[in-house]
Amino acid sequence: MVGGATGQAGGADARGERGSAIVEFLGVALVLLLPTMYLVLTVGRLQAATFAVEGASREAARAFVTAQSAADGSARAAVAVRIALDDQGFDGVGTADALTLACSSTECLEPGSAVTSSVRVEVPLPLVPDFARSAVPLAIPVQAQHVASVDEYAARRP
Repeated sequence: MVGGATGQAGGADARGERGSAIVEFLGVALVLLLPTMYLVLTVGRLQAATFAVEGASREAARAFVTAQSAADGSARAAVAVRIALDDQGFDGVGTADALTLACSSTECLEPGSAVTSSVRVEVPLPLVPDFARSAVPLAIPVQAQHVASVDEYAARRP
């Protein structure tokens, strides 16, 4: 008879080990899986920000150089940035804070000149409480630039 009266191999030692596999699995899951999941969540959010600023800067520059006036171009660029940021879930980012437009000449829509659009978004680390954010800056800046040329053969625009 192996294991005494219970019929189990190991007898009293086996009863002491019962349920330890579940505890060990939970320990490994907490130590390995939770940080891995946090890393995946953070990298996913950073990738979304990268897509957002790349698309926003490209479309803002294109919208600006195809506008009829510089004022109209600024408004169109702001709308393009807002759409691109909203598309990737960055609803709370202000367009005025995120977008910077720069012209290579004194008249922005001078034929042959270039317009540089720069979009910058700060991506907060996920699952960090607000009191920690106020003490330590816990955001990663993501920025993209795009240069678009004003059509050289276009008519002068204000």
